[in-house]
Amino acid sequence: MVSQKIKIMNPTGLHLRPAGNLCKEAMKFKSLITFEYRNNVANAKSVLSVLGACIKSGDEINLICDGEDEEEALASLVKAIEEGLGE
Repeated sequence: MVSQKIKIMNPTGLHLRPAGNLCKEAMKFKSLITFEYRNNVANAKSVLSVLGACIKSGDEINLICDGEDEEEALASLVKAIEEGLGE
């Protein structure tokens, strides 16, 4: 299991489009991919779970990857978030 804290910098947070892009990226990997925010855990492969976390711009999440491709998954998701998730 690997994890990393990362700040969401999208001006509008994780609304539908960036949440969908996050899920699309997470679905490329076999690992279980979740994130923690305010003592809640969200499944990064579920758009509804990501939207339900209500992540706003400037919020910090702890991204967690657990599985056979966890290192690659974490690196890819961190890169996608840093690049703004298509925004």
